[in-house]
Amino acid sequence: MRVSKLFTKTSKNIPAGEIAKNAQLLIRAGFISKVMSGVYVYSPLGLRVLEKIKQIIREEMDAVGGQELIMSSLQKKETWDITGRWDDKVVDMWFKSKLKDGTDVGFAWSHEEAIIEMLKDYLASYKDLPINVYQFQTKFRNELRSKSGIMRGREFVMKDMYSCSKDEQQHTQFYNDTIDAYNRVFERLGLKDDTYMTFASGGAFTQFSHEFQTICDAGEDTIYLHRGKNIAINEDVMDDENLSKLGINRDELEKVKTAEVGNIFNFGTKKSEDTDFSFTDSDGTKKFVYFGSYGIGVTRLMGVMVEKFSDEKGLVWPENISPYKIYLLRIGGDEATTHADGLYKELTDKGFEVLYDDRDIHPGQKFADSELIGIPYRVTVSDRMLENNQYELVERKNGEKIVLTREQLLAKLG
Repeated sequence: MRVSKLFTKTSKNIPAGEIAKNAQLLIRAGFISKVMSGVYVYSPLGLRVLEKIKQIIREEMDAVGGQELIMSSLQKKETWDITGRWDDKVVDMWFKSKLKDGTDVGFAWSHEEAIIEMLKDYLASYKDLPINVYQFQTKFRNELRSKSGIMRGREFVMKDMYSCSKDEQQHTQFYNDTIDAYNRVFERLGLKDDTYMTFASGGAFTQFSHEFQTICDAGEDTIYLHRGKNIAINEDVMDDENLSKLGINRDELEKVKTAEVGNIFNFGTKKSEDTDFSFTDSDGTKKFVYFGSYGIGVTRLMGVMVEKFSDEKGLVWPENISPYKIYLLRIGGDEATTHADGLYKELTDKGFEVLYDDRDIHPGQKFADSELIGIPYRVTVSDRMLENNQYELVERKNGEKIVLTREQLLAKLG
């Protein structure tokens, strides 16, 4: 992609009314555009990052037997009335509307009841289990406040997975396998050392849950952490009874600020009993499905990573989720242009993802934009360096500069 062809532009100015660093940087760098509080457009640069985060999650969900689908965002009132979760007194985050004929509809904030309703058409026997399905979808939540950029949205992208098992043993195995899969996701994103599975309230889902909380100064949660035992507890459920269950004392805990990046809910058979979600077991008896729900906030993860992987110059993307691997920059006249054009073609032909700054602007702005956008490697082609048939390579995360021949450059990037 040539920068001259991008319709987005960078900006030196902090967006008015935007207090979250993640949103400030992403807007300035041209990754997102603000519609209203908690609602953002993702530009081509932003979408490339989201898709790479999704692909990492997809690979790990597939590895534990997940099957990808996509449910409808529009939800029937009757689907949620069964469990009482249509009632605003039970779930206070619905966006609701009516069809032309007066039928009540809601915009999905989650999909437990909807998934169960759909799977009833396919599940009859114990031989049909287990079933584990997941999706990436835009969710809608009528948050009272939304001031943390893309870390708390009224409209956001989420990965939600649902497991259906024939008994507690099968369910527990998948639940634990998913914990391992989540840990692999956060490891691949560079967040594992700062992310803790946390004992927490189930909120509108169930009594208790496990959250995955990442230490982050911009986070809206507080957890108490026992690093030695690798135990964390959300302050919402911080009481003597729960501390006793976990075998820890208050004076052993460290208070830290965090952002919730994932959660898992173990419903057992309660959700299935509420919805009559059952199957015929091998002995001919009716049994209720063991049900679990597993979420990862995709756009929230992107925001958390910006908060943690950025500096005073701008974004600093890890290579595996960066929109491009290389920021190619040319300085000079016709010779530099010819060499840069040729290098761009060679790199893209070899499969490298390259953002080529081919604009006729002051070099200082090009360098500033490359740092703001945060692509891992910057390659500079200039008239001066071409006198010795050399190129400058700069690594964004540490600023390390090296001068290489074309052959050395290709080998280093390769």
